[in-house]
Amino acid sequence: MIHAVLVRYIGFLARAVMPLERDNVIVNDAEMIIKPTPRSATITDVAAAAGVSPMTVSRVLNGRDGAGEETRQRVIEAAHALNYRPNAFAKSLKNDRSNTVGIVVPDIVNPFFPEIIRGAELAARPAGYTLLSCNVVEDPEREAEVLDTLLDKRVDGVIICSARLDDERLMRAIEPHRAVVLINRSLPKRAVGTIEVDYRIGVEAIVTRLIGQGRRRFAFAAGPANSHGGRRRRDGLEAVLSRHGLSLALDMPCTPDLQGGIDVAARVVPLAAEIDVVLCYNDLIALGLMKQLEAAGVAVPHQVAIVGCDDIPAASLVSPPLTTLRIAKQDLGEMAMRMLLDRIAGRNAQQRIIIEPDVMLRATTPSDR
Repeated sequence: MIHAVLVRYIGFLARAVMPLERDNVIVNDAEMIIKPTPRSATITDVAAAAGVSPMTVSRVLNGRDGAGEETRQRVIEAAHALNYRPNAFAKSLKNDRSNTVGIVVPDIVNPFFPEIIRGAELAARPAGYTLLSCNVVEDPEREAEVLDTLLDKRVDGVIICSARLDDERLMRAIEPHRAVVLINRSLPKRAVGTIEVDYRIGVEAIVTRLIGQGRRRFAFAAGPANSHGGRRRRDGLEAVLSRHGLSLALDMPCTPDLQGGIDVAARVVPLAAEIDVVLCYNDLIALGLMKQLEAAGVAVPHQVAIVGCDDIPAASLVSPPLTTLRIAKQDLGEMAMRMLLDRIAGRNAQQRIIIEPDVMLRATTPSDR
């Protein structure tokens, strides 16, 4: 009997000194302790922990008036203790905005594109947007898939760099998107904003200079056949050659990477006595070509001059330093993002921007005597 009474008494004392626990909230005389919930906390959990309504939590966390300082502090502490994160997807459904934008590039390995992405991000972040970067590895089919995926992710807009899809498929892919900006690509309709690099002007300037120095036999390492920018380069090259009564000696489609330059070299080396300039689609091709010409004993620029395009960081570091066309890549990314944000906001003042590259004369072309 005494034993039973003692057990009941000890149990009573234990309950008296132990804190009261309900779900994930522990309350005792000294303080409120919140145990992290095993699932993602909801606004209702925060409200229960702070002893307020879910509406009050919403007001506090969204910075609206209607709650006293003590209540506001209690809500913030509860939200922090529970590691509460607002449901971004639900918020995007309510506001019809996700505050995310996408950028699609053909090949993230090419140093040209990370600088564009960096510029775009520098403009997106202060405006409250998160940038989703997508690499399509020079594959038009993957490009189409990525644009569909970004649509499913409810992005507010998308920047597409050097799109590889043909006009018809590209129009179909971008039509459902709220806002689109194209870099290095134009479309016949005014459905998108475009920023184009006028490679034709840059190519004409450097080729005219080389012709004036006595060079006559030009080859073109053309890059991908479906590149809009590549066609602009070729147009500039053929136009200036035609004005001087010359024609293109060798036209070589290739991949836009170092391997493309190695492949081009396999055709150029046996013809080194018949070619005195190779204009390359980009710097990576030029660098791959230069390495192979050096190994074959072909002197650059004395036998064959080489011109690149883009002015990636390595262009000025190789020996000899590469003559190339410079594009301010980070500025290009920032410009594209500002145009996209304007279009998201319904301001379509600028439909098209054309920028001109700078000619960077270095040691892979002859110097003026």
